[in-house]
Amino acid sequence: MSDLLFEREGPTAVLTMNRPERKNALTLEMLRGFHEAWDEIDRNDAIRVAILTGAGSDYSVGGDLSDGWMVRVPGEGERKVQVTEALLMTRSVSKPLIAAVNGPCLGGGCEMLQQTDIRVAERSATFGLPEAKIGLIAGAGSTVRLKRQIPYTKAMEMILTGEPLTAQEAYHFGLVGHLVEDGRGMDRARALAERVAANGPLAVRNAKAAVIASGWLEEETARAVERRLVTEVIGSADAREGITAFREKRTPNFEGR
Repeated sequence: MSDLLFEREGPTAVLTMNRPERKNALTLEMLRGFHEAWDEIDRNDAIRVAILTGAGSDYSVGGDLSDGWMVRVPGEGERKVQVTEALLMTRSVSKPLIAAVNGPCLGGGCEMLQQTDIRVAERSATFGLPEAKIGLIAGAGSTVRLKRQIPYTKAMEMILTGEPLTAQEAYHFGLVGHLVEDGRGMDRARALAERVAANGPLAVRNAKAAVIASGWLEEETARAVERRLVTEVIGSADAREGITAFREKRTPNFEGR
């Protein structure tokens, strides 16, 4: 079995980290799978949205420490793995990415979570960055992103103490947007994916791009980014179909666009 499963459910791609016996700890094989999966999701217009989850009762506890690949000088084979892109440190997937967190979400798993767009947590899930406890740093994006996504003081507490948040706390502080009962995470994620996939694909893709590209830029610069991406949508076939459908009081048909 592959360390990362890639399945299609109509317009939705479902990625499942698949090492339940190791709490879905990240391996180099899994990172290779992620790199290929992100390429396919970006390339394939039939894919409108993606869901990321873990097999069994864990989401992901981060990099596999028993292997040690995170702190080892890369060998020839490992140089071929573009780790930063696979972990979404230096890459943003063009399609919306939904996380269905079904258990512990720690270390690199929690850092990848911060690059997802919509997040669902089951009540037994936990969220943490324990790197400092073993002399490492949560450096796969957390020192940049986490303070922008939850209150600064709570982000610093997570990074500096290594202590986790409960799912309720993660929901309270805004790290996740949905809190559901255990076993219902994928149900909620699929429902959200269906709603996203029903919308205009260009509008969705450019809306995400505008949010990511503008980031925390000064407003004038950010508005220029937004204007460019909005202009691509206005007058597009998707926009014309959406407006026509609204006038005709029917559901838009974005298939094949």
